[in-house]
Amino acid sequence: MFFIISKVLGYLILPSNFIGILGVLGMLALLFGIRRAGVSLLVISAFLFAVVGWSPLGPAALMVLEDRFPQPTISGSVAGIVMLGGAVDTHITGERHSPALNEAGERVTATAELARDYPEARLLLSGGANHLVHDNTPTESQIARDVLVEIGVPESRITVEELSRNTCENGSQSAAVFQTKPGEQWLLVTSASHMPRAVACFRAAGAKIIPYPVDYRTRGSADLRRPVATIAAGLATSDLAAHEWLGLLIYRALGLTDELFPAA
Repeated sequence: MFFIISKVLGYLILPSNFIGILGVLGMLALLFGIRRAGVSLLVISAFLFAVVGWSPLGPAALMVLEDRFPQPTISGSVAGIVMLGGAVDTHITGERHSPALNEAGERVTATAELARDYPEARLLLSGGANHLVHDNTPTESQIARDVLVEIGVPESRITVEELSRNTCENGSQSAAVFQTKPGEQWLLVTSASHMPRAVACFRAAGAKIIPYPVDYRTRGSADLRRPVATIAAGLATSDLAAHEWLGLLIYRALGLTDELFPAA
């Protein structure tokens, strides 16, 4: 039930969707003769559209997330690498019969590089079917495995975890698959903005990992001094930031994690 509710609420409260809903409600109010409420909703919608789309609020909120965990300094051997799902489009892959990476595809390429740099490390790909309506499309981890094998990573090194549907389940299901031994180093690969929530979930599951953030979407403080290129880009950045911040808050409020905003 939590999975379904989180998907529905997550859709409704994204800034771009919320602004659109306000605009539609405003137009409906005007159509039904509720002029004052309709005009107010349209004005609020237009104001938020401009502020969220053009201002540096979205990049600023995302930058705080991305800068929470720095790139690690790794010394010694690495026993394993955990890559979280979210880097592939399962629907396009299923329809086109060709692996389709999305904006977070760097998770896959970074994992391939780490696999090359640490040839003795095991790979755990965590990610199942996270859609409300199930179909016959392959899971995220299956697609990622196929891409890594095509790149040249031996399939014998790869373990696929296909039960998790969200970040919380990534942590619990992954912890159930691998058991770290004293002195072992396991790297956690995911997008930099997603890393705080991922770390909170893995720590709550008792898994000891070293955060390895990739897929940065901001240029750092420079983004606070530069205008957003397009409203579409601004809204997309704000949506991503809102998704992660709300995820942190909700997971902590429900007791799924022990930390609101974990740090290194």
